[in-house]
Amino acid sequence: MTSVAGWTTASTPGAFPPLPRAVAQSFYRRMRAVAPAAVGAIERDRTGDPEQRFPDTACGRLVGSLDDAGLRALGMWTHHWCMRFYDDDTTVGRRLIRELAARPGLGWTADEVRWMLRESASAGPAAADRFTLPRAAAGQLPPADRPTLGLWPDVEVPRQRRPDQSG
Repeated sequence: MTSVAGWTTASTPGAFPPLPRAVAQSFYRRMRAVAPAAVGAIERDRTGDPEQRFPDTACGRLVGSLDDAGLRALGMWTHHWCMRFYDDDTTVGRRLIRELAARPGLGWTADEVRWMLRESASAGPAAADRFTLPRAAAGQLPPADRPTLGLWPDVEVPRQRRPDQSG
């Protein structure tokens, strides 16, 4: 398994500028708010049918119940969880990340993207899906706020759905 170190990862020097402590703490506060529901949904989906349509899964129902800010927090928590505990047991979490990455217009901020990038870079190559969500989120930022994509390895970004399409 690969592990990253939370606040230490968010504040250490590297390719991506460190975040102010208050900004990183606000991310953790938002993620803690969605974590209990996310853990429950992921656990229920682990025992469910992996071929089930996403909207019919516990994670799909959770996604359907959240506004854009809640979806961003859920995406960041799931990304963080998958980067810390990346192994065969994260299949459901990685599906959730791909589903969130395919959603346009979630209002990602440059700080959220930078935070996910730092987590991804810290996780290393063992976590093959580590750039899926931050790359999709960065694509939704205004061009001036986008991190340089040349620093990222080639990853497949899920095609984003039009807002009128359901999962």
